[in-house]
Amino acid sequence: MKIENIPAYEIVTQENLTDIHSTGYLLRHKKTGARLILIENDDENKVFSIAFRTPPANSTGVPHILEHSVLCGSREFPLKDPFVELVKGSLNTFLNAMTYPDKTCYPVASCNDQDFQNLMHVYLDAVFYPNIYKKEEIFRQEGWSYHLENKEGPLTYNGVVYNEMKGAFSSPDEVLDRQIKSSLFPDNTYGVESGGDPENIPELSYEEFLNFHRTYYHPSNSYIYLYGNMDMEEKLRFIDEKYLSAFDALAVDSRILEQAPFSQVKDLEEEYPVAENEEEEDNTYLSFNMVVGNAMDSMLGVAFDVLDYALLSAPGAPLKKALLDAQIGKDIYGSYDDGVLQPFFSIVAKGAKTSQKEEFVSTIRKCLQDIVKNGVDKKAILAGINYMEFRYREADFGSYPKGLMYGLDILGSWLYDDENPFAQVKLLAIYDRLKEAVNEGYFEEIIRKWLLDNTHGTILTLIPKRGLAAKREKDLEEMLEKYRSSLSDAELEELVRKTKALEAYQESEENPEDLECIPMLKRSDIRREVEGFSNEELAVDDSLFLYQDVCTNGIGYVNVMFEIRDMEVEKVHYLGLLKSVLGYVDTKDYTYGQLFNEINARTGGIQCGVDVFDKANDPEVFRTMFTIRGKALYSQMDFLFQMMGEILNTSRLTDIKRLREIIGELKSRGQASLIGAGHQTAVLRGSSYASPMAKFQDEMAGVGYYKFVEDLDKNFQEKKDEIVAGLLNAVEEIIRPDSFMVSYTGERESVEQIQKLCGELKKSLPQRTSQVPSVSITCEKKNEGFKTSGQVQYVAKCGNFVKKGYAYTGALEILKVALSYDYLWINLRVKGGAYGCMSGFRRSGESYFVSYRDPHLRRTLEVYQGVPEYVRTFQADERELTKYIIGTISGKDVPRTPQSQGALGRMAYFRGLTVEMLQKERDQILDATVEDIHALAPLIEAILADDQICVVGSESAVEKAKDVFMETKPLVSC
Repeated sequence: MKIENIPAYEIVTQENLTDIHSTGYLLRHKKTGARLILIENDDENKVFSIAFRTPPANSTGVPHILEHSVLCGSREFPLKDPFVELVKGSLNTFLNAMTYPDKTCYPVASCNDQDFQNLMHVYLDAVFYPNIYKKEEIFRQEGWSYHLENKEGPLTYNGVVYNEMKGAFSSPDEVLDRQIKSSLFPDNTYGVESGGDPENIPELSYEEFLNFHRTYYHPSNSYIYLYGNMDMEEKLRFIDEKYLSAFDALAVDSRILEQAPFSQVKDLEEEYPVAENEEEEDNTYLSFNMVVGNAMDSMLGVAFDVLDYALLSAPGAPLKKALLDAQIGKDIYGSYDDGVLQPFFSIVAKGAKTSQKEEFVSTIRKCLQDIVKNGVDKKAILAGINYMEFRYREADFGSYPKGLMYGLDILGSWLYDDENPFAQVKLLAIYDRLKEAVNEGYFEEIIRKWLLDNTHGTILTLIPKRGLAAKREKDLEEMLEKYRSSLSDAELEELVRKTKALEAYQESEENPEDLECIPMLKRSDIRREVEGFSNEELAVDDSLFLYQDVCTNGIGYVNVMFEIRDMEVEKVHYLGLLKSVLGYVDTKDYTYGQLFNEINARTGGIQCGVDVFDKANDPEVFRTMFTIRGKALYSQMDFLFQMMGEILNTSRLTDIKRLREIIGELKSRGQASLIGAGHQTAVLRGSSYASPMAKFQDEMAGVGYYKFVEDLDKNFQEKKDEIVAGLLNAVEEIIRPDSFMVSYTGERESVEQIQKLCGELKKSLPQRTSQVPSVSITCEKKNEGFKTSGQVQYVAKCGNFVKKGYAYTGALEILKVALSYDYLWINLRVKGGAYGCMSGFRRSGESYFVSYRDPHLRRTLEVYQGVPEYVRTFQADERELTKYIIGTISGKDVPRTPQSQGALGRMAYFRGLTVEMLQKERDQILDATVEDIHALAPLIEAILADDQICVVGSESAVEKAKDVFMETKPLVSC
């Protein structure tokens, strides 16, 4: 890049970023002072982001509401929802926007050059020229508004962000996070909730909302990021000529002021709601929180991530062990939050007694004092450093583009005017320095300075209270009714008018000319050929060795699998428990803490899990594997297999004390997971009413499994012998040479070594002679409404079309996009105020419709009933249909990491999928017509006819809709 070709900018600094094989540039836009970072490399998955420093002054959620709202139409793209049009018709690999405590980010990514340009154009127009000044309805739809259908009817609040945050505030873990932040920073922007507190959101006025945009959404307050293989000069000229040059420099005071340190640690208490049936005893959160330095100290930040691992996250970590040994809490965890100017470190005991607070603090202090005096466990620290360095080098962020993650990491200090913003992508030198610092007393010193002698901290106790959610709901209803009663007839009529006007705006058709303005690709721009996968059937003795030939940069990905025959439900429960126990208990040669650290000091980790593979067009057949998976450099493969053998063959499953700790943690985290991902909970449970595979998964990892763990936790003393026997029996039935197979992803040169090691591992397994009984899984329709202390619902309706004689087709994938961003989006999100809505159709016929953080229940089920008519009358011209097709392909053509390439091959093999089948489905997508969508109406009717309903929702909402269910019950019993 030549700076003389882009005279509107000046280069502040240029660096060779060897860690990520890139060149980095820090630029400044001369006219406005806009800040830019460019990272040039050969990555085709290009990333653009524009961010603004947006410190809120209160908890009305204005940054969050604005993040939603600016994507609802702009000067050049005057649609109601250009964001949705982009999702439907773009080949993006990432498209979203995020609100943080002090910044708002708008990132996009795509591998297609023209698509990338289109996305960048729409996002820049959205942030600088949004339609929010012309359409108050945007604010009322996305933020909050009064909803009154008639003068005598109930007055309620509605709004997407309002309902999203009601959902967020339904999670005690999220409430704790919010309260910790506000307790540590009472005097600056972090003391308020940038996402919005549902109690405060209705205090935000439309004019205050607009003023926030006027103040902060200006180039002088912007942080622009470009990453990947592109013509950087061309992009910079476009950004300047089309947008930045139209603005003059503006003095934007968006500084994040530091919180003055406390003179002493503060002791605070807050309450959180639990359902009427939940225990208040042993349900308190105790937290020890300390502010640690600032965001510009990269070495300190990495060191505290390592300390989190070594002190708390690793099994057997000393601080975790000390608290568990003192029987303070069922689940101990820590976190280092570095997404703010002043990062902070927290130690949390979940499931504790309120009366244990003093012992909690004294145990932490004594343990840390002992570590400072006697020295840190060097093996644990080095294991933590290696664990993080391995993942940093691997740069595998799953479905998230690595360029996006690098950009967010850089913004973590760049936002605060750090003079060295590239530090977050130059970590290898820091890892090396920390390895040396282990022997120099560095870790002991930062523990002393920041965790023991530091006075800028809080001891926050979060206490459960029954009836709190119901009281808040009742208080809100009474407040709204009091307000409604105080209004004159004319004022009531005005509220009704505004309600109807908003609905009319939401239901109005888009102007066809406006739709044309959204740039989009053509069908001919899409690659016709499906991207295949690699599978070779080799052997280890007489066992399958499935090999995926992938370039992995010297890392081998190993999956040692044991096929499971049909199991009784009670044994499926123990299968779920076994995957959480193996690797976390003592073995013949290691304590569980030593085992974990040995593994992470030399490999990328070992985990146990259960893989379930359904068969295309056959809802009754599925294959299940108990899997121990690990990854390591080729030079460490001997050690990786040695440790796998240690875990499989010598794990001590009779350690009652350790099993008690594991089960307590499983209950705690399972409860948080079921509620936090309520949509997944509802879909899996609803599907289990008729699907043997879903029933298996639910009993192994869903509501059925949680109920099993809950019972074990409550009655552990009576059941401890039963637990040991169940685990030993599970090992007997599962870890067997005759069910042994392997899936391996790596380069060809490593295969012979891995086959040899697999053969040795197989020979080390005990020869089992007992026969595994075959027992069919019985499904039962229950239609359950699960009650929680939350304020929103997750409403699922499930069914199967293959059982009714219909076959899977690629057109279903197009319909999924159309439903998610047209029918369901408009009816559930836009009109209904739910934060999310989804649908899914599997090749086995299993299908679902589900809402996420939804204020409604019965109304949502009625919307699902309208899907067949929508499909039957589906209308789309060539442009609109092409848009849906491109959006469908976008979800399929995501760049694959080496690990995900191997996983795709393994999944295809065990599901019986071939490249030819995938090519046929891709052709069906690319050649789809409106008639192909119409033909799906009977299939959708078949799904809905199964009438499998499951809802996870608030106590009051489930009770009000009691007639919908066969059973209503608490999700959490104790």
